Amino acid sequence: MDNYATHKTPRIKPWLARRPHWLVHFTPTSASLINQVERWFAELTRKQLQRGVHRSTAELEADIDAFIETHNENPNPYKWLKSADQILASVKRFCQKTMNRPSDSGD
Repeated sequence: MDNYATHKTPRIKPWLARRPHWLVHFTPTSASLINQVERWFAELTRKQLQRGVHRSTAELEADIDAFIETHNENPNPYKWLKSADQILASVKRFCQKTMNRPSDSGD
């Protein structure tokens, strides 16, 4: 799970403590694994749910199940198209651009 605060709330900590067989791994909020999970949910939303009309929870669940079944018939892993060096260079360029930009606040 990502390192978001919801996993650290007073209700969640005892819930996790009652499940010692669960091994929790925290990852940075913007970690690549989390991005891939979010990408899958974005695909579900765009391809199946975005323009759908669901009159009940059961209809929504049926649409989600249908998407999962179709997706799993021919699953393809998400692949990084850039190397780590290319990604880091891109982040560096972005940081340099934003650090050199004049302040919008008029300071």
